[in-house]
Amino acid sequence: MTDYYKEQRNELEALESIYPDSFTVLSENPPSFTITVTSEAGENDENVQTTLKFTYSEKYPDDAPLYEIFAQLNLEDNDVADILKLLALQAEENLGMVMIFTLVTAVQEKLNEIVDQIKTRREEEKKQKEKEAEEAEKQLFHGTPARFDAELLEIKKKRMKEEEQAGKNKLSGRQLFETDHNLDTSDIQFLEDVGNNVEVDESLFQEMDDLELEDDDDDPDYNPADRESDLTD
Repeated sequence: MTDYYKEQRNELEALESIYPDSFTVLSENPPSFTITVTSEAGENDENVQTTLKFTYSEKYPDDAPLYEIFAQLNLEDNDVADILKLLALQAEENLGMVMIFTLVTAVQEKLNEIVDQIKTRREEEKKQKEKEAEEAEKQLFHGTPARFDAELLEIKKKRMKEEEQAGKNKLSGRQLFETDHNLDTSDIQFLEDVGNNVEVDESLFQEMDDLELEDDDDDPDYNPADRESDLTD
């Protein structure tokens, strides 16, 4: 016949000596206690931690102990769920033997895995942020190939439109000739219209006839040589 009380007392004494700083007795009957489990230090001395609460059942270790996560530090909800599943699996595998040390050791290893996962996740996030920053810098200074192609296509379209508009405004040689011919015709027509509308005052010519113009040739004393002499002097 198994002496459950004796086996439980012996295990309690062993656990107290193994975990002197993290083992705490909560009650004597039924025996209940907590053990705080901390992972190895991770990046920047960060770690995860959980406090496990165990309560012996009357027929422990033939029956599994009661267990729960009493407290935790830096653990996600899914991490807590994984630890509880691990405890259930280990308890099932170790029925008939004192198992608290085995359960605590399994949780310790799990916490170390979680710290490694956190470190890996943060490194990946850091790399992703650096990659995004590099991509943003490339877009800022150089633009993406698609954007460059779009801008180039837009420039080509604009240039073709300007050339097409310039072609419409440009006159052909025939058009220039016809334009110049029309200008000549319009000039002639203008002169004809002006000529037809000019009124000549004939009285002006009559007044000129009445003017007495003095002619040097009619002067009996006129000597051409004297004039040439005056010009020479």
